[in-house]
Amino acid sequence: MAERNLDFDTVIDRRNTKCLKYDFAKKRGYPETVLPLWVADMDFRTTSYVEDALTELAHHNIYGYTTNQEGDGFFEAVAGWMQARHDWEVKLDWHVKTPGVCFAIGAAIRGLTNPGDGVIIQQPVYYPFADVVRVNGRKLVISELKQNPDGRYEMDFDDFEKKLKEENVRLFILCNPHNPVGRAWSREELLRIGKLCAAYGVIVFSDEIHFDFVWEGNHRIFQKVSEEFAEFTITATAPSKTFNLAGLQQSNIFIPNRDIRERVKQAIAQTGYDEPNAAGLAASQAAYTYGGEWFDAASKYIRGNLDYLEEYVRRNLPGVRIRKTEATYLAWLDFRGLGLRTAELEDRIVNRAGLWLDRGGMFGRSGEGFERINAACPRSVLSTALDRLTLIYP
Repeated sequence: MAERNLDFDTVIDRRNTKCLKYDFAKKRGYPETVLPLWVADMDFRTTSYVEDALTELAHHNIYGYTTNQEGDGFFEAVAGWMQARHDWEVKLDWHVKTPGVCFAIGAAIRGLTNPGDGVIIQQPVYYPFADVVRVNGRKLVISELKQNPDGRYEMDFDDFEKKLKEENVRLFILCNPHNPVGRAWSREELLRIGKLCAAYGVIVFSDEIHFDFVWEGNHRIFQKVSEEFAEFTITATAPSKTFNLAGLQQSNIFIPNRDIRERVKQAIAQTGYDEPNAAGLAASQAAYTYGGEWFDAASKYIRGNLDYLEEYVRRNLPGVRIRKTEATYLAWLDFRGLGLRTAELEDRIVNRAGLWLDRGGMFGRSGEGFERINAACPRSVLSTALDRLTLIYP
């Protein structure tokens, strides 16, 4: 059966589908007419093999308790993708299923740290990291990324080590590759940060959910950088970004260290969560088994969108700065050159341009003056959004 969903130009109407991106503008304080390019999902139909798998499930029409076991194809599909795409051999006993990466972060925090312990993140970073730390009663420790003169972000190793020494840090949530700044961390950067965590006895939760979207070279899986890292690393992956399956709530978490794994599994059990979503299992297995052609085509299209976006900004948005996105389908725009206060910038983007983007301050104090924009949409939608951005000027 051939792949049928290779058209990425057609605009699919997602309104009135309970879609977080399109149907909740008014509830969140935005005009209903706003064009949304904020939350990180795609406006593309996923691989037709997922459609076929879910159709078969619907025809069966029994949705009782469901899980997977060795030999039924699910883990084999996940492991096959990891091996083929990342040269990473994962083992069944490492594998923990959760309904999402943030769910897994919460379980790791509860299972591996105590109230008052420090959990360190590198802002500006995906904003639920900070929220999950705070709501679980742990001390949020921030080591801000720093920018080179050309705008490229780097880790501040001296500050990171200082925080490990002084803040009783027990867990590090690493964003690899990094959302929102679009960095694909080098082997040297990951090795250095990992050595610091090893020296101070800090467990690493490596969120690698965007790891299939690295635009030059190969993604570097943190636990593979050094043999010792696997013993203190939780690696979080999911088909949600790769195949646009976020609503089906299926993530694949890999924890080689038995003690860490059991503590995380115990924390998951305490939530009452048990069997995974039947549709999520079926869709994930189909995507990882047969979805390579679709993913390759979608990736090529998205990279073209990012190139278009970057060139458009340079040519048509004076005072706005952008670097080439190394990873993810999210671009990080620096509006600080316009000299606008944060409230004024947001007002112009929402009420003049009619756009809903993710304002940079959500990602931490160092994100103020930036905006995150999602390029995983038809080119015509992206073009319309960028043309609207020109309306922010006086």
